[in-house]
Parts: sequence; C-alpha cells; structure tokens
Amino acid sequence: GTGMGLPAAVRDRVAAAHRGSTLPERLRLYDSWAARYEQDVAALEYRAPHLAAASLAFAYPAPREEARLLDVACGTGLVAWELHRRGFRCLHGVDGSAGMLERARSTGLYQELRLCILGREPLPAPAEHYDAVTVVGALGEGQVPSTVMPELLRVTKPGGFLCLTTRSNPSNLRYKAELEAALGRLEQSGAWQKLLAQEVEYWERATSEEESTQGTGYISGVVYIYQKCPVPPLEEG
Repeated sequence: GTGMGLPAAVRDRVAAAHRGSTLPERLRLYDSWAARYEQDVAALEYRAPHLAAASLAFAYPAPREEARLLDVACGTGLVAWELHRRGFRCLHGVDGSAGMLERARSTGLYQELRLCILGREPLPAPAEHYDAVTVVGALGEGQVPSTVMPELLRVTKPGGFLCLTTRSNPSNLRYKAELEAALGRLEQSGAWQKLLAQEVEYWERATSEEESTQGTGYISGVVYIYQKCPVPPLEEG
C-alpha cells in the first residue's frame, strides 16, 4: 500500500510540490493547486499551521491584538486562521503564487497581502517592522532556501519572535541539516536565541512508504521558535 490511504491525485500534487523544480514551474504548480489546496492538506492531515500557531501563541508574552505579524509563504491562509483563533488580529502575508494570494485575500483575515518570491527578492517591508514572523511549511527541499534567515530577521523588531517549521522525512533531511546549521550560526553570532525546537512525530501523512517514519504512514516535522536579540550583534572587523 503506497500512498498510505491518500488519493493518488492528492499524493501526486503533494509530491510535485516537494520535488525540486525550476521556479516558474513551481509557481505554476502552486497557482493551479490553489483551488484544491485546502482539501488536499485536509486529506494529508497537515498539522503544521496548528502546531506553529499554538507554539507562537505560547511564546508570545504581550497582548496579541496589537501584535503585527508577517506570514511568509502564506499560501491560502491556513496559518492566518490558526493565528486569528488565538487572538492575533494584525496579519500581513506574502507568497510567490498569485493564485494562492487570491485565495488568502478571500479569507478576509489579512490586512495586507503582497506577492514576493523569497530568496529572489527582499521582503516588502521596512526593517524592524514586525512583532513576529512565521514561515510555516515552506522551508524545505526545492522551496524556500535556508539563506533567507537574515532577511526574516531584518524585518523583525528587536525582541520579536520568529516561528519556523520544516519536515524531518528522508528526502528533506539534507535541507533540514543545512537549515539547522544556518539557524545555529545566527545564534552563535548573537542575532537571536532559540526558545523552542520541538520535534513532532505526526506532522502529516506520508506520500510514500519510503518517506514514512517507521511504517506509521506519517512523516515527522519540527517547530522552531526564535527570539531576535534586543541588542544588535557586534559588527565584525
């Protein structure tokens, strides 16, 4: 039983999104996927938006209504629903897919939505603008490169929070190692401190036996929460 009980079409669309491809191909894929995306991730039992929002809400100390959040690679707005449920009201989103943004706009949950291909161009925001930044589900092989961390930090206020997720399935392990090295270097330099790195066993359903954790039919993932240090790191040299 490959595909672990997922409909073949869903399995193919999810696998295609995780496969390395050229940027134009990937954006076309997401544009055409937008209409079916939420049904597909429901079939996947994709828990990252819920887990990320719960973790950020737990770490976030102040009243949430006033907090300004940037949801990077916001897709159709799954993360916004979860944040909104937890009292976050001022949400901005960016995504590389116009089709996904159109769906996100129709939720009415975002104050502002902008097209932005992270890794290719800077975020459309001034420095130290956001109380929290989330990147849920997009940090993976063939998606957002791990080199974007300084750009995420740039738009975060000193003392602000960053909530990131990645998958721990076999085909993403090389990326995960690169990501964790990048996260660690920034911590070493004093740019931010790690508040949480939580491994979650049942992240989403696996699209193949090879990806599944010990035959459970699921893959695992991680939620990271970092806090940007209030004092800027010392410039070297």
